[in-house]
Amino acid sequence: MTQSKRIVLSSDHAGLDLRAAVAAHVSTKGYEVVDIGPVTTESTHYPKHGKAAAERVASGDCDLGIILCGTGQGIMMAANKVAGIRCGVCHDTFSAKMIRAHNDANMLSMGVRVIGEGLALEIVDAFLDAEFEGGRHAVRVGMIEG
Repeated sequence: MTQSKRIVLSSDHAGLDLRAAVAAHVSTKGYEVVDIGPVTTESTHYPKHGKAAAERVASGDCDLGIILCGTGQGIMMAANKVAGIRCGVCHDTFSAKMIRAHNDANMLSMGVRVIGEGLALEIVDAFLDAEFEGGRHAVRVGMIEG
């Protein structure tokens, strides 16, 4: 029996409902969900949630991460400050596929005030189903890593 991949989910207060939908969706795809909150709609700061999720991925505790905030931008910026993280904001399926295929992204960020649940789940599928192509892209990812 193979062990399922672990995926960390986090958001700020704006992302609770969409994060729950994403958690249920990725569970059906065989991922073990590590939801690190928050659990209430009380206002909270997206940088701490982006960083916490990114640390789970960077440490190897989780294979991938999905994070959410109002636009997806702020939480993504916080996540990308953690060494080893390559996180992109995606609001379309093509971008989600390409950040994995060409940039070897290990985290996906989405804006809950930008997209609806149906599109968000399609974006998640595109991200999770894509594989890194390597080759010339590996050279570029190496340049990102510094």
